[in-house]
Amino acid sequence: MPQPQTPYPYLLENLTTAVMVLDDQLRLSYMNPAAEMLFEISLGRVKGMAIDTLVREDSSLRPSLAHSLRTGHPFTEREHHLELVHGRQATVDMTVTPLTETHRPRQLLVELVHIDRQLRISREENLLNQHAATRALVRGMAHEIKNPLGGLRGAAQLLERELPDPALHEYTRIIIGEADRLQNLVDRMLGPNNVPRKQTLNIHEVLEHIRSLVSVEAPDGVIIDSDYDPSIPELVADRDLLIQAILNIVRNALQAVGGSGRILLRTRVLRQYTVGQIRHKLVARIQIIDDGPGIPEEMHERIFYPMVSGRDGGTGLGLSIAQSLINQHGGLIECSSVPGKTVFSLLIPLETMDD
Repeated sequence: MPQPQTPYPYLLENLTTAVMVLDDQLRLSYMNPAAEMLFEISLGRVKGMAIDTLVREDSSLRPSLAHSLRTGHPFTEREHHLELVHGRQATVDMTVTPLTETHRPRQLLVELVHIDRQLRISREENLLNQHAATRALVRGMAHEIKNPLGGLRGAAQLLERELPDPALHEYTRIIIGEADRLQNLVDRMLGPNNVPRKQTLNIHEVLEHIRSLVSVEAPDGVIIDSDYDPSIPELVADRDLLIQAILNIVRNALQAVGGSGRILLRTRVLRQYTVGQIRHKLVARIQIIDDGPGIPEEMHERIFYPMVSGRDGGTGLGLSIAQSLINQHGGLIECSSVPGKTVFSLLIPLETMDD
């Protein structure tokens, strides 16, 4: 079945609405990139296959499509819950329009607006705004703390020189040591100030480097697997900053699984994808997935805030710093977590960005 002809193919390819064309047997003859992203599969792999390739057979979608195809009546459904293959779900607003041409079998034009996607964009924008506000507050507080810390350390050094009894030096050294520790903590709260030194790199080389580092630290019962998409093009980024950001998250996963478990490093390329309010032609999605106990639900909204930690002895700075490093590349980090599956998703635009 030939693909639908349109004088504006560029518009179809760049729509955020998922568009599909089904033939008279409910087989796929066309999907635009937004539909490929929704179903996480390319047209080349499913062209000519039944709609059941994308949607589970027990879904209510197929009977509705068959009725429209048989009667020629269009229909619209709001907040339709799609039961996708592999157990995934998606909520969409769906419009189905029969296409009738003389001497040709009837086809269906299916338009799907991914409501979950709109909610995700809003959530990402809030996350970026909250992170920017939190970073500004923390930087202001950190600068206010640094000045008295320097004075405290200097006074302790002067006092040490004046003390006649060397045995008392132990106390001044405690003051100096604690001042240095707090200074280091404040510097980490401020995060890196340097401009990213971007270069063209292969994200899989970076991930394999991180995997080799963490494999040395991992207990024998922990498996660190990879699932890479070889179609991801090279990206322009600061290699050291990416390593720092991803390594923070992978080490958190390692601590979460404890003595036994599985950590998966997965990459995919997303097309026509919106990060915050900015739409990108290509986005690299790097996921760190572990089968640990998960993040407590009450912490889901706060894990990227500084000084928030889910483990004893943690400073709560690792994820905040990682988010800042990815923000410097025009991207962001998302997290979803249930017991047995925690997923950190790093979204990095693949277009060349100005330094």
